[in-house]
Amino acid sequence: MQKRFALKLIAACAILASSTASFGQEVIKISNLVELSGGGASAGTAFKNGVELAVKEVNAAGGILGKKIQTTTSDTQSNPGVAKGLTQKAVDDGVFAIFGPVFSGSIMVSMAESRKAEVPNFTGGEAASITAQGNPYIFRTSFGQSTSFPKVARYINSKAKTLAVIYVNNDFGKGGRDAITKLLEGSPTKIVADISTDAGQVDFSAAVLKAKQSNADAVFVYTNEEESARALRELRKQGWTKPIIGETTLTGQKVIELAGDAANGALAHVGLTVDAPQFKAFGAKYQQEYKAVSDHNGIKGYTGVYILKAAIEKAGKLDRKAVAAALKNASFSVKQTPGLLLDVSFDDKGDMDRESFMVEVKGGHQVVVETLPALGKK
Repeated sequence: MQKRFALKLIAACAILASSTASFGQEVIKISNLVELSGGGASAGTAFKNGVELAVKEVNAAGGILGKKIQTTTSDTQSNPGVAKGLTQKAVDDGVFAIFGPVFSGSIMVSMAESRKAEVPNFTGGEAASITAQGNPYIFRTSFGQSTSFPKVARYINSKAKTLAVIYVNNDFGKGGRDAITKLLEGSPTKIVADISTDAGQVDFSAAVLKAKQSNADAVFVYTNEEESARALRELRKQGWTKPIIGETTLTGQKVIELAGDAANGALAHVGLTVDAPQFKAFGAKYQQEYKAVSDHNGIKGYTGVYILKAAIEKAGKLDRKAVAAALKNASFSVKQTPGLLLDVSFDDKGDMDRESFMVEVKGGHQVVVETLPALGKK
């Protein structure tokens, strides 16, 4: 009994020590836990680059509260188990904040460790379930499905009476499929085909054939980037000429590169795009730094660092619990923190809201066709 009590006491002290370790340090330690290999490599690499670009800028401008940011990066290998282990290691190393993972399946597993240690954790994951767990230390750097899908549902209502849905059968895809299904219930648009695909799926011929056979007015594609490119190629191969509508992952830069001409005409609601006027300067800096075009994931990482900066400055001290509290039900402006690129607000769950865009791929580029207001400013 005494031995068990002693072990529990040691564990509690270790957690307390890790939660306060960074406060007296000369640097603000953050850990970048991202997908640098595996299925999420393109998303994770862009997110990492965005974080590092912002850190470079913030440090050059004097840091945060006079302290520089020190960053370490680790590869989750697009594996939730690896992500969980790396999060625990980051906690043990006394980091002030964690950025990533990007994939919803990984953050759903790993965020238990950052929550236990009371470490703010910024993620690019979009599954609705991420912020539905009551975790006070999880914050999105992109829209969650609960914010983005009401916008895309309204757009679909204006374009189609019947809809085929092609989604990836993982936390991300099922969350999106469930969200769009619920939002379209009782609306002018009826879902006539519900088509599940696998993560990493190569052959989309059967899925596209089912969509065609449904005779739907449009198809909604909600899969990861690489699979979205394959779906677009197959849709064009089978002669699909009706609207192809999706979310950010349908028209990202990597998708456009992989799909080629097949991406032209695809429509998507995106929270972040370097083709919007507000992000063009960032896009130019990113391209100069990395010799590549940033997708939405690069902006997620970049703005995430500035969100942390704004929250620390609002709290006025390097206290992780105070910084997490400073983000709840809070709004931050570009006027005060230019690196945010757009004014942003957070609710009590860690979900963000801000302006967003409808884009169409034309000539191999995203073209903004409409700017949509934040949900709170309808």
